[in-house]
Amino acid sequence: MTNEVMTIRQMCDAYDVTPRTLRFYEAKELLFPIREGQKRLFTRRDRARLKLILRGKRFGFALEQIRQLLDLYDVKDSGRKQLQGTLAAYKARKKNLEQQVLDLQQIMAELDVQMEWVQSALIQKTAQGELNELSHT
Repeated sequence: MTNEVMTIRQMCDAYDVTPRTLRFYEAKELLFPIREGQKRLFTRRDRARLKLILRGKRFGFALEQIRQLLDLYDVKDSGRKQLQGTLAAYKARKKNLEQQVLDLQQIMAELDVQMEWVQSALIQKTAQGELNELSHT
């Protein structure tokens, strides 16, 4: 991609998002396109921010968390504060995801137990029904 601006259609095509999505992020003040009348023109900075927004969404961050990470990019300290903040957020999210994995594993184990019980009950009911049919003939 060039350093030039991109139209909303070009952004949609390049990042597989809808115009509504871009307008939503603009309304939430996550993106700041240049306005020329009704036209929105997205700068290189907007493209970088959109990439970070989409990555944050994929990682499961809330929009407010994404905003905080994006705001760190505006701090003028050669990127150190942004990197530290991003690392801390990523570590916290990973810890949360690890707990969710453990919770899901426990739920799956409980489902396995319940499925075995239901299957056993179904086998018993089927066998009992067949016996009842035989006794009525």
